[in-house]
Amino acid sequence: MIYRETGQFKTTYPDDQAIFPIPQDRWFLGAGLLLALVVVPLTANQYWLGPIFTQFLVFSLAAVGLNILTGYAGQVSLGTGGFMAVGAYMCYNFALRVPELPLFVDFIIGGIFAALVGVVFGLPSMRIKGFYLAVATLAAQFFLLWVFDHVGWFTNYDPAGVASAPSRTLLGSWATEGGPLSFLAPINMMVSGPEATPETKYMITLVTVIVFAVLAKNMVRSSTGRAWMAIRDMDIAAEIIGINPLKTKISAFAISSFYCGVAGSLYVFTYVGNADTEAFDLARSFQILFMVIIGGLGSIMGSFLGAAFIVLLPVFLNILASTLGEGTLPSDTLANLELIIFGSFIIFFLIIEPHGFARLWQIGKEKLRKWPFPY
Repeated sequence: MIYRETGQFKTTYPDDQAIFPIPQDRWFLGAGLLLALVVVPLTANQYWLGPIFTQFLVFSLAAVGLNILTGYAGQVSLGTGGFMAVGAYMCYNFALRVPELPLFVDFIIGGIFAALVGVVFGLPSMRIKGFYLAVATLAAQFFLLWVFDHVGWFTNYDPAGVASAPSRTLLGSWATEGGPLSFLAPINMMVSGPEATPETKYMITLVTVIVFAVLAKNMVRSSTGRAWMAIRDMDIAAEIIGINPLKTKISAFAISSFYCGVAGSLYVFTYVGNADTEAFDLARSFQILFMVIIGGLGSIMGSFLGAAFIVLLPVFLNILASTLGEGTLPSDTLANLELIIFGSFIIFFLIIEPHGFARLWQIGKEKLRKWPFPY
């Protein structure tokens, strides 16, 4: 069948240790990238590119960040929304106050500040774990949002407390005449502001997510990722065999918060266009956590599957309910029916496979490999 490996031989160690050792996986990945990079921008309308696909990509990146911390390193966190807010507000301030910098550099800077804050709030992980650590990160969530609400500098003293993303190009003044990257001026696209198109925002978000997802996949397969998983499975045994718990846990908090910070930056500049603390509240942290749990703990692909379930399924349910119930059910009933069906789906899938969609995908592939004797 599709995944049968008969006749496929690995003659080198790099081939055997590749991220996708089976050619069929590489073909499916290539087809998916072709669909996302070419077909979607050419065929999707503004509604699907902006509120749907770009939102899905932003939350997928945040879920990857939380999965690094919770799924791979075993450190529970309820402060994802706060770390996203740090990246969002710092990226906004650098884009506003240092307009010469390319916007992609502002994304990185926002992630770095989020990583630094993550390290500070990750220090208690050396003394506490489990629900107690979750409470510590919950304190970070409330404290960070309180700071952004009460310190006017972060929102440039906006009366409404909202930081609206300024109009910026991807490469900034670096790609203008006389700049070090002036030869890239033709591709120096407007990423934020009213002149930025949904196609451009979608493509910038997609490329950023692809790059960071590949980096995360390689990271969890490295010695750093193996150290995270050793700490997750049994921290005392990991310390006995020479793994430094402080370095390992702090690195997990830093990298996870960095990813969340970049996701927060994208949320402001390529998705909604402004930063508001209500967008990064506790409900957002729980939403990202549900994505990780439903998609699969300890799986990069599971982060994307969980984000697709949380973001895309309500859209399809809304379309279906509106189509079938239009004229027969009031709008508030349709909205509640959508929530009931959505919650039922979550309970159903968690009962069928508590390890998430990533495990279901893995089981399906194993059965296809053994077809026609899958059991």
